[in-house]
Amino acid sequence: MEQLFAFLEAHMQMLFMLILMIFVGIEVISHVPSVLHTPLMSGANAIHGVVIVGAMLVLLNADPNNIATLVLGFVAVVLGTLNVVGGFVVTDRMLEMFKKKPAPKK
Repeated sequence: MEQLFAFLEAHMQMLFMLILMIFVGIEVISHVPSVLHTPLMSGANAIHGVVIVGAMLVLLNADPNNIATLVLGFVAVVLGTLNVVGGFVVTDRMLEMFKKKPAPKK
């Protein structure tokens, strides 16, 4: 228990910043209008694409003899790719909702 208190005391500033970022993030996200939701999702997907490139670069520089690092890096790249693809699929389906449907022929 003493180690926990020592850690908290040593990193008090970071904890305050984390709590502040959580509250600011909640406030920002809760006030985003629904019209902007789809473009923001697309932007988040692009950011995740950058994260995948970074994960691949880190994986390329990993020690080839460390199997655990290679497996975790591979899983990170796969899960990141699934996140990006899933985000684009959801964005595409949301954009389909706003397209006009053709009028039925008589």
